Amino acid sequence: MRAVFRKISKRYTTGVQYLTNQYHIDVAARTDSERKKRPLRHDVINLLLQSLHKNELTYLEIGVKNPSKNFNKVNADNKYSVDPGVEYKENPVDFKMTSDEFFRKLKSGQIFNKEISFDVIFIDGLHLASQADKDIENALEVINDEGFIVLHDCNPPTEWHAREEHYYKLSPAKNFWNGTTWKAFCKYRLNKNLNSACINTDWGIGIITKKKIFNYLHEDKNPFYEFKIFSENKKIILNLIDMEKTCKKKWWGKN
Repeated sequence: MRAVFRKISKRYTTGVQYLTNQYHIDVAARTDSERKKRPLRHDVINLLLQSLHKNELTYLEIGVKNPSKNFNKVNADNKYSVDPGVEYKENPVDFKMTSDEFFRKLKSGQIFNKEISFDVIFIDGLHLASQADKDIENALEVINDEGFIVLHDCNPPTEWHAREEHYYKLSPAKNFWNGTTWKAFCKYRLNKNLNSACINTDWGIGIITKKKIFNYLHEDKNPFYEFKIFSENKKIILNLIDMEKTCKKKWWGKN
């Protein structure tokens, strides 16, 4: 009986230590802070689409899950969605397949006309650097010269949010997960033929464009993608900017 009591007591003590640990408290506070930030991803996407001043806009979303969260809130004349349906069984999207399969069929002419291009492509699929990298590379082949590639989850607030394993939910970040998308975005920040920035809202909304409205990273400050270096130099590495103060001025010349 005493052995059982000691085991229960130990678990209780461990639980208390978990809940009162300052590290865990700080991570929880950063999670709450990020969740309160506005605007949201669809707001940014809609502003980008509006800035193009075109009569007909074409939008592609990679990684949709529940369309009511973002896809349905995007305002474009032609909208297309891609998702294999792993996380949302209903999966009411246009193309029920992985992004790799979609782009492969797109390039071969099995989907659309080979000449199709998009004004905005939003990437929010598998949040691992290797997959995000492939999605960006494929998107660059079909984005308009004046268009934008947008990535979600580019600014994880802590290393726990940036863990590789999504399903480990006993972490201080609990079930909140940004994965390693930030690494793929940072790779393309170094491309001198592209301009990029990350909006400091909604877990980090990365924007990549061929237009000369942002900048690129001239020096690789984190060649081994260490999170501590990334965290301490986010403003430069991500070109982290505020939506209201910077973006509207750049896109519309507003003060």
